[in-house]
Amino acid sequence: MLSATEIAEAVHSSQVSAREMVRLAIQRIEERDSAVNAFCVRDFERAEAMAADIDERLALGEDPGPLAGVPLAVKDLEHAEGLPTRRGSLFHRRAEPEPRDMPHVARLRAAGAIVLGKVTTAEFGFAGTCDTKLHGTTRNPWRLDRTPGGSSGGSAAAVAAGMVPVCTGSDGAGSIRGPAAFCGLVGLKVSHGRIGRADGASENSQFGVLTSTVADTARCLDIMAGPVELDRMSLPRVSFSYERAAQTLDVAGLKACWSDDMGFAVVDPEVADIARSAAMHLIGAAGLQHLPRPVRFSNIYPAVGQLYTYRLVSRLEAAGYLPDRWDALSDEVRRNFERFPPGSDGERIRAEDMIAKLQLEVAEFFGSADLLLTPTTACTAFGAADPAPLTIAGQDARDTQDCPLTPLANFTWHPSISVPAGHTRDGLPVGLMITGPRHRDDIVLRLARILEDVRPWPRTAPAFA
Repeated sequence: MLSATEIAEAVHSSQVSAREMVRLAIQRIEERDSAVNAFCVRDFERAEAMAADIDERLALGEDPGPLAGVPLAVKDLEHAEGLPTRRGSLFHRRAEPEPRDMPHVARLRAAGAIVLGKVTTAEFGFAGTCDTKLHGTTRNPWRLDRTPGGSSGGSAAAVAAGMVPVCTGSDGAGSIRGPAAFCGLVGLKVSHGRIGRADGASENSQFGVLTSTVADTARCLDIMAGPVELDRMSLPRVSFSYERAAQTLDVAGLKACWSDDMGFAVVDPEVADIARSAAMHLIGAAGLQHLPRPVRFSNIYPAVGQLYTYRLVSRLEAAGYLPDRWDALSDEVRRNFERFPPGSDGERIRAEDMIAKLQLEVAEFFGSADLLLTPTTACTAFGAADPAPLTIAGQDARDTQDCPLTPLANFTWHPSISVPAGHTRDGLPVGLMITGPRHRDDIVLRLARILEDVRPWPRTAPAFA
């Protein structure tokens, strides 16, 4: 599969038609998804009609947009007009088709992207795996016995298997970056408010995409970014192109710190070594100033789990699903409820205080540094239907698990991107996470592009190349 930017350029120059690209994507989905189980809703007939419309507009001399003819899939937590949003849950298995797109999906469509369907998610986005009672187990194209991560697991699996070049995702504690790391992809958690939203979800969760190239991520951000009237926290559009900034922004001299573990996490030594090697290569290639100093932040992982459990349980009780239908929930969601119980009012206040403490620590850190470089995840992809690991490299990881470093950016509102750093001895991808100053999504995209240039990565998993 060509990248999204390559497809759009080929369609614009009449090297290929939008119909040809959509038919190729449909063929690949039909051939490959039986092994991966990424697509939960297919909308091929409408996709072919939309592709025909783009070809007709091009023939008339019109410009269908910067994503003309690009096949796209939408995460099943997000609304796409004409398709149901089931949220990976038996509670929503009879959901009706949505009357309209969410704003970021509408913007992608208006730019010429063609929605082929919906891809799987962890139930309600509340797990780091993609194994639900509604849709079954989604698998990692790099190793089919492993998870693609969560909650945007179907998005990562579909791109890594070469079925589509772009899928939407959302990231409330690492749900874009974790799957990107597990599947060897690019995953950006944007600055808070960069992509306006109108769904009433947690303010710490941001929409985005999973892709195989930095250029694709940057182009999609150019399209999705901007305010939404109902989102009082959304940011105005910037005056420059993120795609251009990813190619040309001068980042030499920025001050970067490396940390294996942010001072609290249990991280597999092999994962840390691979990510550190990529970070040092990036520091040299980008002309960054390396600040070799210890990084120690508070561990908010249990606090985040507790607050998210409280919100989800409260919503399910208000909707009448709980307490009578616990057995309908996926195993990992129920396990997360047990690991991170909602607690008392006082306990939740203490959890919020812990997050506030971290916010002060991070503000102090970025007062004297520009960049934080870390592994994205604490381990590589674990079993496709297994619970999140409670031990990593023989150490107790109950309070940190597989993705302990990603929530920092969600709760401090910094942009943070995961890019492929390399592979372990057994061939599984490892991600490098680059977290930058608030509102400087351009900086993290530029650094990701520099790493991509000096350490290219495969666009698809080897078995699907």
